[in-house]
Amino acid sequence: MTNSFYSKITLGVLILLLLCKCGSEKETYVPFTPEEDSIFVYNNYDKKEVYIPMRDGTKLFTAIYSPKDTDVAYPMIMLRTPYSVRPYGEDRYKIDLGPNMRMTRDKYIFVYQDVRGKYMSEGNFVNMTPHNSGINESKDTFDTIEWLLENIDNHNGKVGQWGISYPGFYTAAGMIDTHPALVAVSPQAPIADWFFDDFHHHGAFFLPHTFNFFSSFGLPRHELTTVRNPRFNHETDDGYKFFKDITPLSLANQKYLKDSVKFWNDIVAHPNYDEFWQKRNLLPHLKNVKCAVLTVGGWYDAEDLYGPLKIYETVEKNNAGIFNALVMGPWSHGGWRRTDGDYLGNVHFGSKTSEFYNNEIIYPFFSYHLKGKGENELPEAYMFQTGTNEWKTFDEWPPKNVQKVKFYFKGKKKLSRTAPKENEFGMDIFVSDPENPVPFIDDEDTGMPKPYMTDDQSFVNDRPDVLYYLSAPLTEDLTVAGPILANLVVKTDQSAADWVVKLIDVYSSTHPPSPHQPDLPKSRYHQMVRSEVLRGRFRNSYEYPKAFEPKKEEVVQIPLQDVLHTFKKGHQIMVQVQSTWFPLVDINPQTYVENIFEAQPEDFVKAKHYVGRSGLAPSYIEVGILSEEEEK
Repeated sequence: MTNSFYSKITLGVLILLLLCKCGSEKETYVPFTPEEDSIFVYNNYDKKEVYIPMRDGTKLFTAIYSPKDTDVAYPMIMLRTPYSVRPYGEDRYKIDLGPNMRMTRDKYIFVYQDVRGKYMSEGNFVNMTPHNSGINESKDTFDTIEWLLENIDNHNGKVGQWGISYPGFYTAAGMIDTHPALVAVSPQAPIADWFFDDFHHHGAFFLPHTFNFFSSFGLPRHELTTVRNPRFNHETDDGYKFFKDITPLSLANQKYLKDSVKFWNDIVAHPNYDEFWQKRNLLPHLKNVKCAVLTVGGWYDAEDLYGPLKIYETVEKNNAGIFNALVMGPWSHGGWRRTDGDYLGNVHFGSKTSEFYNNEIIYPFFSYHLKGKGENELPEAYMFQTGTNEWKTFDEWPPKNVQKVKFYFKGKKKLSRTAPKENEFGMDIFVSDPENPVPFIDDEDTGMPKPYMTDDQSFVNDRPDVLYYLSAPLTEDLTVAGPILANLVVKTDQSAADWVVKLIDVYSSTHPPSPHQPDLPKSRYHQMVRSEVLRGRFRNSYEYPKAFEPKKEEVVQIPLQDVLHTFKKGHQIMVQVQSTWFPLVDINPQTYVENIFEAQPEDFVKAKHYVGRSGLAPSYIEVGILSEEEEK
């Protein structure tokens, strides 16, 4: 049911549901139905809508939900968003408030704000507001808190902030030069840098995600509005064909966007990591943070995995003495708020991990810092270990006591911890054809489906343009923790190439079906554990790209994001290497052009790629092996 269904509640429905609940109320929190939860919000909160002036005179539209019970002073929790604070109207209510319904029932003053230039707020919207501009999100957050403290009754003087995805960015930006009343923040799936989050991965362009997002979100706003832009209609489920039909990418504007999306044009005009992108990088500005910080991310967040890891790391480095912690669970983008977290796609995680997070992590974090309830007992890092499906705690992340181990690419498609001998020589060759790129899923989809990061990768094993290397069955469990590095010794007979690396957990032949899919065999399932792509032109510098010299051997290193995963006894470790990954990543023409977005049809050529595995110049993947002593 939609928000609007719950937003206006008749007296008859209200009385009926309250009578149904009569006599069953408990002092401790128990889950309720959505209807009951919306009744609770309506019956226990007053809503008002205000315009809050910023220091430059711009007024930001803000919805405030305050507990009707005024016997207690409440802290405020704020969310600032470019995605709308709807429903609009003081008689129309959200279904639930804040990070979870338990916090709604615990009662806070909940504040929602349209950021400048979006929906009902005045001003001009700027994507990933550069911090060094005259107006930034730290200042808007500061000014909003100042107004709230002076104009909202019955608060206790403490403010928290949270948000998922883009609101996570606003949360992280809002804690810079922290307002004294802002005592606790939780950036969740926050964006840190759009050359590595969301739309680019090491310079490679994530095509369907970018096109689908900006074809709606990026349309201009001509006046204040409460109405969302319509989603793009592909008129097909076949994303592979749709995005092939707008390659070269200049066709996207010619056929569909018609120069109506400014930020798409900005992306096209800035293919390299130049000042345009650098000034939108939030990480260098994460200083003078005085509040408690709990950064949350998902191991399988296809959109923003870089952000949470890097924001935690940077806050830790630049802000000594504050409480700064990290949570990573087995979730897709925002899965801790939007799903039970018990499975993603074909992979089951053993329990409702979102329930644990909401009750044991985020609830006590805000309760302690904003209300003074409970103890500050959260660890530095609360991490879900996939494979064994357990929550683990660490004193720091990445763990320091890990053993760096290299798995080498060997002949006969083998992956081994034994390095090739100095006099050993080998090379694997494949042809990459832009007309027949490797698909990233084995189904039709016009987007970037959340489960792709746990999908079975065996469907590409037999393709001639995919290399793979497979270990022997493990004789004992092996837990990999922290960042991963792929070291490829490569050459190509053309001047440009992308390089894709996947780390895969190959299940044993006796692996049982998952609880949520009892009829789907999991024997020899090839679960993707981590994957990454690097646009080869950026192998030495993201700012200054460089062509490959045909048939010249070079080392290409590809950082893969952190994991905490156990490869179980009897499983095998696989690494796949390929050069296309479509339509997830746009097609590299394989002829070097200064601006890849301006490539012409004649630039798209077949290329022969080589991956070396000699003793003097080996290719390998390096991981951190976690000892039992390090696990808690």
